[in-house]
Order: sequence, then structure tokens, then C-alpha cells
Amino acid sequence: MSTPKQPRQSDAGQATPPEAREGTPGSREEEPEERVLGLTDILGREAGGLLVLLVLIAALTIATETFLTGTNLANLVRQVTVFAVLAVGQLFVILTAGIDLSVGSVLALSGAVTAQMLVAGVPVPVAAVLGIIIGLLLGVFNGVLVAFFGIPPFITTLGMLGMARGMVLLITDARTISGLPESFQVIANGSVLGVPNLLVALLIVGVVATFVLGRTVFGRYVYAVGSNAESARLSGVPVTRVLVTVYAISGLLAGVAGVLIASRLGAGIPTAGTGYELQAIAGAVIGGASLSGAKGRALGAILGALIMATLENGGNLLGVDPFYLQIAIGALILIAVFFDQVQQRGLRFGRASA
Repeated sequence: MSTPKQPRQSDAGQATPPEAREGTPGSREEEPEERVLGLTDILGREAGGLLVLLVLIAALTIATETFLTGTNLANLVRQVTVFAVLAVGQLFVILTAGIDLSVGSVLALSGAVTAQMLVAGVPVPVAAVLGIIIGLLLGVFNGVLVAFFGIPPFITTLGMLGMARGMVLLITDARTISGLPESFQVIANGSVLGVPNLLVALLIVGVVATFVLGRTVFGRYVYAVGSNAESARLSGVPVTRVLVTVYAISGLLAGVAGVLIASRLGAGIPTAGTGYELQAIAGAVIGGASLSGAKGRALGAILGALIMATLENGGNLLGVDPFYLQIAIGALILIAVFFDQVQQRGLRFGRASA
């Protein structure tokens, strides 16, 4: 008589799980039950944000007749683009468990430098590129302080927030720089085949960010650093280089946003971008990013920014006091972080009891 075959043991000394033993006696009742895919299965962490956006759109459509008009939707596109570009840049930093508080001031500095050069007669392409490079360099500076010197991201970027805003006021003498050429203003106010240039720019940023995070080695490195920087380092991930790069990307996109807003307004405004760091963080977090790192996607950041822009747009249409809108945005951030923490604790409890 042959001896019954024993289940193969794994390296940890545990029996092979039931799902790996299909075809063995008694395994049928252990097979997972089939179920219908839900919204969270398809969209992941973005599902909640999408639900909030749909409810917000439905409410505003009922509350005001002008929300779905072409003019207002064009205004919404103009509002969301800058927020979304900043939110995508912020996402890269948040994925590594960092934060960038300087994006609003970097935006203002890039826009002011671009406007100043245009007034001085510098060609539009050169001025725009140099304005974006300013943002990139400031982002690299942030990244070097965080990665090489170990200065906490909060302190580093808070200092840069003050420095960049001070440089804006110094360059502009605290005055608006106007008289920018039409060829520059068309960058944000023009269209391609009827599609607003701002929307085209947002789509490009979204597609590139999605590809980088989801399809490249660097993207995997970013998530690895956010999950556990020390483990990633021991696994051969160039943690220092990754950190510098994500802050550089945040600065670069802040520079892009600065050029876009200067083009849209036709002026370099010293107070531009004030408070936008809150909008960027809100967009990323409400869109599903975790402040603990390693969770979030570009689509979610754009979705979160769209929620912020829709909330602001709807508030303007309804004549809501802007102070109440700030309260609402802050509340949304707290709610998003609260649910993220609840989920994190649930996962840790599940692992501990497994």
C-alpha cells in the first residue's frame, strides 16, 4: 500500500496554500468564490474620488443652470490644469513619503522670471524654457538637501517656500509685470483643433507621468523607496538618486504651471500660486495617494485636482464665500487622510492576525 502523499512544505515550513494545490482531494471547497468586479477593483484607490466628483457634478448641475455651459466648462479646464500639473508633481514626492510645500512659490518665481525676460525682449520659447528650468533647479536643490543632507522634507521645502516667494517679490518689486506679447499668451489661451492648449498640456503630463510610474524601472524604484527606503537601498535601489529626481520633477512641473498661469493671465503676478501647495497636496491625497508613501497614481492626482477645481468653480457660481471653500478643502484632506490611516491599520491588523 502506498503512503499518502504529504503536502509540500514552503521555505517557512508551512504547507502549500490551498490555491496552489488545485486538483488534490478536498480542495474544491477551498477554491475562491467567483464574484462580480466592483468599482474599486477596476479603479483601485481612485474609486472614492470618482464617486465624490460625480456627486459634486450632479449637485452643481441641479443647483445652478450655468455649470454645464460651454463657457463655464472652459473656465473649469483653465482652473484644473494648473492644480492638476502641481498635483502630479506633488504625487511623485508623496510616493516617497515626502512632501513639497514650495510648489506655489516656485510657480510664482518661474512665472515672474518668464514675464521679466519677455518684457526685456527675450524670445518666447527661450523665456518659457528658462522659466521652467528655474523650477527644475529649485526642485533639484530641494532634493539634494533631503537626499544628501537628510534634512526633513517639511523643513526643506518650507524654507524654499519662503526663499522663492522672497525672490519673486525682489524680482518684481512686488508689482505685476504686464504687457506680455500675444504670442506668449496664446500658449494657455489658444487651442489645437478646437481642444484648449491647457487641456492638451494636462493630457501630456498625465500620460507621461502614468507611463513613468507604471511602466519604467524608475517608477518601481519610486514605489520601493516609499514603501521602505532602507530595504530598497539594501535591494540595490539608488535611493539618493530617486529622491533627488522626484523633487526635481515636482519643481519642473511647478515651473511648467508657472509658465502656464503667466500665459493665461498675460502677466507675472508676485502673489501667484499663494496657497497652491495646499491644492497640490489635496489633489494628490484626495485622489488616493497615501502620505505614508508608495500608494497613488497620476490618474488619481488629476482626479483629485478636478475635485478641487470643481468645488472652487461651483462655489464661485453659487456665490459661496471663499473662506468656506478653504474649510471644505481642509475637511476633504482630513477625511482622505483619516480613511487612509484606517485602511493602513486594517492591513497591519490583518497581517498580524494571519
